[in-house]
Amino acid sequence: MSTIRSVVLGSGGYLPEKILTNAELARLVDTSDEWIRQRTGIHERRIAADGEFTSDLGLKAAQAALDNAGLTPADIDLIVLATATPDNTFPAAAVAIQRKLGMQHGVAYDVHAVCSGFLFALTTVDAMIRAGQAKRALVIGAETFSRILDWTDRKTCVLFGDGAGAVVVSAESQPGWRSDRGVLSAHLRSDGRFQDLLYVDGGPSGTGTVGHLRMEGREVFKHAVGVVSGVIDEAFAATGFTAADIDWFVPHQANIRIIDATARKLGIPIEKVIRTVDRHGNTSAASVPLALWEAQRDGRIKRGDLLLLEALGGGFTWGAVLLRW
Repeated sequence: MSTIRSVVLGSGGYLPEKILTNAELARLVDTSDEWIRQRTGIHERRIAADGEFTSDLGLKAAQAALDNAGLTPADIDLIVLATATPDNTFPAAAVAIQRKLGMQHGVAYDVHAVCSGFLFALTTVDAMIRAGQAKRALVIGAETFSRILDWTDRKTCVLFGDGAGAVVVSAESQPGWRSDRGVLSAHLRSDGRFQDLLYVDGGPSGTGTVGHLRMEGREVFKHAVGVVSGVIDEAFAATGFTAADIDWFVPHQANIRIIDATARKLGIPIEKVIRTVDRHGNTSAASVPLALWEAQRDGRIKRGDLLLLEALGGGFTWGAVLLRW
């Protein structure tokens, strides 16, 4: 029996030109290149230029994804942008991207689940496609976290960077088998009890200010591997796949220790793990689509490969998606 799947037709990404190295950060706060590398695996990150907004980054990633798919904005009827750093409180930054693409049709809106945002956006788009509400969509993750960092706090300012990634997905009829292309299974979770471990201390309703990112890094690490591994186990149970079936593990690029610990716990060889955190830092909702873009561009990810995507973000929110490219 055939079924409708959300099949990826192309990917794209964009990184701002400015590179901020660990050595440069060491001149701003009490830290060092060695300290940052040992604890996070990060060597450098990108910083958006003055006047370069989240929608600008998302636009460039979206255009690259459309080019990669051989499509134009006229072929798209849905844009979902995952971001925790929109241009304005409202309207949604997705609407700004829609306007900049020259689109006067379709639907555009934002999804806010912080670092898990791209998985939440992809799952939302998949549900709309399977319900017949959309045919082709841009799913974007874009962030300018540099705008909400406290540059005197070495626990957080060394971790994050700016960037955007995107995929084009299309409704396609598939046989309904394990070998189908597209999103095969998606599992999302949240638990507000952990809010105080990773949050921003501002907001339009709470303080009337933007605020700064605050994090209890050790506590986040302690919970991250366990909850993410749990939701991945749910995805395996739902599909019958195991870690041995995975061609590429594409985790949220938060910290090399978390990435490697999760891979070890799942039994996924390190050579099957896509890692960009060393050059991108943690780009929040942009990290998974940026990793997809890079790995497709350099030829690692190929059509038919089975991918496991995962992420955890503030809230906590977390999730896992099994996707055949």
